[in-house]
Amino acid sequence: MKKIILVKIFLMIGLCSFAQVPSMPRAQQAQQMKADDLSDEQIRQLVAEMKRNKVGLDQLDSYAQQKGIQPADVARLKERIRTLNLEKELTGAASGPVKTDDSERKVDEDDMTYMSARDRKPMTAAERAYEERRRKIFGAELFSNKNLTFEPNLRMATPPNYRLAAGDELVIDVYGYSEVQHKLKVSPEGYVRIPYLGPVYVNGLTMEEAKNRITKQLATIYGGINSGNTFVQVSLGTIRSIRVLLIGEVEQPGSYTLPSLATVANALYVSGGPNENGSFRDIQVIRNGAPITTFDLYDFLKSGDLSGNIVLQDQDIVRVSAYKSRVELEGQVKRRAIYEVKPNETLQSVLDYAGGFTDIAYRDVIRASRINNKEREVVNVPFAEIANFSLRSGDKFTVDSVLARFSNRVTITGAVFHPGEYALEGNMTAADLIKRADGIKEDASKARATIFRLKSDYTPTSVSFGLENAAAIPLQREDSIVIYSLNELREEFQVKISGEVNRPGYFSFSDSLQVGDLVLMAGGLTDAASLKRVEVSRRVRGKAYNPADSISSIVAQFDLTSDLGSTNGFYLQPFDEVVIRKSPTYSEQASVSLDGEVVYPGLYTINTKKEKISDLMKRAGGLRPEAYAEGAVLLRKTFVTASDSALLDSKLQVFYNKLADSTAIRKMETTVTQKEQLLGIDLVAIMKRPGGKYDLLLEEGDIIKIPKKLETVQLFGEVYFPKKVRFDRNVRFRDYIRGAGGFTGSALKRRSYAVYANGEVRSTRKILFFNSYPKVKPGTEIYVPAKKDVKGLSGQEVLGITTGIASLALIIVTILDKSN
Repeated sequence: MKKIILVKIFLMIGLCSFAQVPSMPRAQQAQQMKADDLSDEQIRQLVAEMKRNKVGLDQLDSYAQQKGIQPADVARLKERIRTLNLEKELTGAASGPVKTDDSERKVDEDDMTYMSARDRKPMTAAERAYEERRRKIFGAELFSNKNLTFEPNLRMATPPNYRLAAGDELVIDVYGYSEVQHKLKVSPEGYVRIPYLGPVYVNGLTMEEAKNRITKQLATIYGGINSGNTFVQVSLGTIRSIRVLLIGEVEQPGSYTLPSLATVANALYVSGGPNENGSFRDIQVIRNGAPITTFDLYDFLKSGDLSGNIVLQDQDIVRVSAYKSRVELEGQVKRRAIYEVKPNETLQSVLDYAGGFTDIAYRDVIRASRINNKEREVVNVPFAEIANFSLRSGDKFTVDSVLARFSNRVTITGAVFHPGEYALEGNMTAADLIKRADGIKEDASKARATIFRLKSDYTPTSVSFGLENAAAIPLQREDSIVIYSLNELREEFQVKISGEVNRPGYFSFSDSLQVGDLVLMAGGLTDAASLKRVEVSRRVRGKAYNPADSISSIVAQFDLTSDLGSTNGFYLQPFDEVVIRKSPTYSEQASVSLDGEVVYPGLYTINTKKEKISDLMKRAGGLRPEAYAEGAVLLRKTFVTASDSALLDSKLQVFYNKLADSTAIRKMETTVTQKEQLLGIDLVAIMKRPGGKYDLLLEEGDIIKIPKKLETVQLFGEVYFPKKVRFDRNVRFRDYIRGAGGFTGSALKRRSYAVYANGEVRSTRKILFFNSYPKVKPGTEIYVPAKKDVKGLSGQEVLGITTGIASLALIIVTILDKSN
C-alpha cells in the first residue's frame, strides 16, 4: 500500500510540473505586448522574425498590428530598434535578397559616369574598363557627355544646297491678287500634284530651283504672276527621313533612320561614335559607291571647323576607319590624353591639340617611351627639336614639372616687422636680411637667434648667433632665420578671480595691478559680495629646497575698502588667484507654493530658516471646509546639481552595469533626473500637533497641494477590468479587486500595494500562509503587478521530466522493497 501511495505522489508531482506550462493563448499574449515592456532580447527576436518574413522597417506599422502592438507604440518600437543598432538588418528586407551580378545590381554614382548619354543603362565591370580606356582618347568625350548633343536643328532655314526628294512636304503660298496655299508631299516618283495644274517634277531640285519651276507652272493659271500683281513663295514644311548606314570602327554599327537635315556628326552621335580602335580623323562619307568627303573631328575640336560635316542623303554610307597612328601625352600639359596623328604631324602638333604646357612644366626636355621592333627605348626630346620631332605610333610623352624648390630664397620669421620670404642677393648676411625685414621688434631676444639651413647633401643643420654678430653671418640658399620673442618664450602672465564677481575668470596681468583693479576688470562685485576677508593665493617660486618646508602656496587675507582699495597697498603678481566671498548675512528670497483647498492659496516667501508647514498653514488662513487633509502632498526639489554629478554618476554607472536591459536603464535614468520628488506628509498630524515630528521645515521650491475630499478608488494592473470606483468605508481591498473582475492569471498577489492620496505607499504583508492587504482610504490607487515572464517547458521536456520522476519513484519503491 505504501508503495502505491509513493508512486502516486511522484506522478502527482509530474502532473503538477506539466501544469506549470503556460497556456495563455497567443492572441492574449499579443494583446498585452507593449514596446516598453519588451526586453532587448525580445526586440532582437522580433527583428529576426521580421527578417525571415522579409518585412522591412517601413512595413513595421502593419506588422506590429498583427503582433498586437498598438499604433501608439510603433514609434517607440522603432526607436528601440534603432537604439540597439538593428535597423540595418531590416534594410532591403522587403525586397528580398540583393543580387550582386554586375548586370542587375543597383546603379551608383560611379556607374552613372560610364552610362551612355542616350540610354543611361548601367555597365558591367568589363564595359566600365573599356569605357575608361576609350575616354582617354582625345575626342571621345563628345560622345559620352550628356550635356552635348548633335541633334539637327529642324527649325532653321532650309540650307540652299538642300535637295528635295520623296517624303518632303512643300508649302506653296500664292498671295497678291490671288490668294491660295497648298501643302503638298513629294510623291515616290518625285512629283508634287498642284490642284488645277497637275504634277510638277521636283525630285533632286534645290529649293531655289523648285521655286522657279513651280512659279513658272503656276503662271499658266494665275496671270497676275507675270504682271507682278501676284507672288509665289515656296518653303519646306515637314522634312523626310533618310536611311544612313554606319560601318567600320563605330560603337554600334548599323542602319539608322535620321532627319534629312542630319549631318555626319549627327550620325556619329546616334551610333555612339568611334570605338576604341576607331579613327577620329578619317571618317568617310560614301555616296553612290564613291567617297565624297572625309570628316576630321580634330578640326572641330581645335578650331570649331565643321566644313567637312556635310548634310547626309538617303542611302549614304558613313565609314569610320581604324586609326593608323596614336601617341599619348601626359604630365604637365593642359589636356592629358591619347591623340591620333597624321603622317605629317610632329610633337608640336600634339602639344597644340593638348593646349600647350602648364605653368609649372619643365620644358627643356620631354621624355618619350618608344616601341621598337624588339624592345622599348627612352628618347629625350630637347625643346628646340619639338617642332621637327617625328612621331611613331605608340609613343608616350611625359612632360615633367619644375623642381619644388627655389634657387635664391631665404626666409625670416619671428620678432621682425615683415617676416616672410626674400631673395638672396650677392653676399647677403643675416644682418642684411633683418634690415630687409624692416628690423627687429621691441620684444625680440637679442642674445640668441637661429639659422636653419641645409648642408650640401641636403641634411638639415642649424647655426646659432647673437644679433650683435649678425653682420658676420653669410647666408646660403634656403636659409631660414628665426628671431625669438621674449614674450613668446615665457608662459602667458594671467591672474584669476572667482567668487562674487559678475565675470569671474582669467585676465591678463600687468604691473602694479591691485585687487580692486581686477574686480573692475571682472565687471564689479555682485550684490552678495563681501569686502571682508578677501583672499589672494600666490605661487611659491625662487626658494631654496628645504625638505622641512611644506608650504605649497602663499595666502594673503585682508579687507577691501568701499572704493575697492586694500588697506595694506597689496599688489598682484603673475598667476595670483583672488577669491571674493559671499557675505555671511546675505540671503536671497526663497518661496514656496501652497495650492488647493486653503483660504489664501499662492506663493509665500519663507520668513525664517525655522519656518515649518504649520506656520505656513496659519499664514494661509487654514483649511477650507471641503479640504481633504489626509490627501495633502508635498513636492520637493531633488537638488541633483553639477556638484553632485561626479559622485552620483560613478554610483549610477555601477548600478547601470548590473542592468542588462535598456528599458530598465531608461526608467532608472528618468527617475534620477526628475526635478521634483513626492514627499508624503501627514497634514492631519501636523495640524493637531504643530512643531511635532511630522511638521517639516520648509525649503525653497516646495509645493504643497491640498485636494478636495476624495470619494473614489482607482485600480491598476493585473485585474480583469481596471477602473475607478466609488469609495465605500465598509469595502475592503479584496472586495475592490472582486469588483474589478478579480486577479488575472499573471497577477502577483503578494506584491499588491496601495498608494494613498498623500503619496504614502502600503504593501501587502504575509501573515503565515495568508496575504494581509493594506487598508483602503478615499483617493487610494490600488496596483497589482504582473509576474515576471517565465519561459515554459515544451511538451517533450515535460514528458521527459515526468518520466524521470516516475522512474525515480520506481527506483525508490524497489529500494524500499529490498530493504524490507
